[in-house]
Amino acid sequence: MIEAVVFDFDGLIFDSETHEYECVRELFAEHGAELPLEVWGACVGREAGYFDPYAYLQEQTGTLVDREGADTRRRERFYQRIEGTGAIPGVEEALRAATALGLKVGLASSSPREWVEGQLRRLGLLHFFHCIRTADDVERVKPEPDLYLSALRCLGVPAARAVAFEDSPNGALAARRAGMYCVVVPNSVTQTLTFGEHDLRLESLMQAELAGLLARLAAAGPPRGAAA
Repeated sequence: MIEAVVFDFDGLIFDSETHEYECVRELFAEHGAELPLEVWGACVGREAGYFDPYAYLQEQTGTLVDREGADTRRRERFYQRIEGTGAIPGVEEALRAATALGLKVGLASSSPREWVEGQLRRLGLLHFFHCIRTADDVERVKPEPDLYLSALRCLGVPAARAVAFEDSPNGALAARRAGMYCVVVPNSVTQTLTFGEHDLRLESLMQAELAGLLARLAAAGPPRGAAA
């Protein structure tokens, strides 16, 4: 019996990933360079700083980049883009359904707590979560399983009775390594990336009739492909 659902944040609840990628792409274009999606996609779901776009830009152009100036412009554009932007369609409905079903609801994000909780509060979704685990709570973030394992301990639910909802290959791998069911819901940045083993793929959380989805997962048996 499935007792808990644990959500990723960036790209799954709030589509910050698309806005971030577009802002960085704009900077590259200003320098006559390109940032391929497959390059950017490798860092999605991982810790901040895993990929250095300015170093990559310098490699592509052969010229020094004003990091401070470029980063200031990127941040300004990013916050302008997300101002007033709501949650991804289907998210609030899925959270309401989980609450109605009596499930424990958690969140596991490689981003800092200040960002995650601040945005959840802005979106009016913070109250849905019984437990939130972020990069501030663990030494290793996704694709390592630590965030999910910490969230499961907090919720008091065994991995085999919990479902992770993820938008990225790194996040899905983390859920698998934790021994959980994994439902992937890619966004516009991650939809062309190669995902490893997962239990179900949705094009949108709007597709998720949660009770039926959980029943399908449980009927298929325990989570497959869990690694140590």
